[in-house]
Amino acid sequence: MFNAEKPSLDELPSSAQLIRSTVIAAASAVAILVTVVLPAEYNIDPTGIGGVLGLAEMGEIKTQLSEEAEADRLLELEATGGDQSSFLDGMFGLFVGAAHAQEAEVWRDETTFTLAPGDSAEWKLVMTEGQTAEYRMLVEGGRVNFDLHGHGGGNSVTYEKGRGSMGDEGEIVAAFDGEHGWFWRNRDSETATVTVQVRGEYAEFKDAS
Repeated sequence: MFNAEKPSLDELPSSAQLIRSTVIAAASAVAILVTVVLPAEYNIDPTGIGGVLGLAEMGEIKTQLSEEAEADRLLELEATGGDQSSFLDGMFGLFVGAAHAQEAEVWRDETTFTLAPGDSAEWKLVMTEGQTAEYRMLVEGGRVNFDLHGHGGGNSVTYEKGRGSMGDEGEIVAAFDGEHGWFWRNRDSETATVTVQVRGEYAEFKDAS
């Protein structure tokens, strides 16, 4: 078996030699960092050697590419944020619009009835003087005549009359305590379907036919 000879103490490097080698290696690393790495990677050329070797130009290109990539990233984030903001604004607008539409279409009471030619019907709101009620009348399939009036306590009043009507809307302000509403008659040759929607200040909406 081959046995390597053990080196003598004289052949081993001294502490001073080790320190000198370490210092030289560190200085070489710093020199490479300053003259090669910084110019090539970060466009930093404190010695000017990077420019001579063409490394500074490489670093400048890399820096520009990095800045452009960051600018593109920020633009993309801004665009994404804008899209999300527009989407949220749109959803909020739809929600508010739907809420207003629902609020506008909420009626306290509603009735629907059919009038054959010659038939009549009467519906009334029980109200006290000064109360206000809103109404909407829809007529489908034909036309009707109506008399919107009120009576009670020996008083009577006519608010509106219509002939050949296909619908009406408005409000009733009670002139006195009593019953206020409509009398309909179908003078047309076609059957008519009447829908009445009401809301506001009243005690009762009732069939007074």
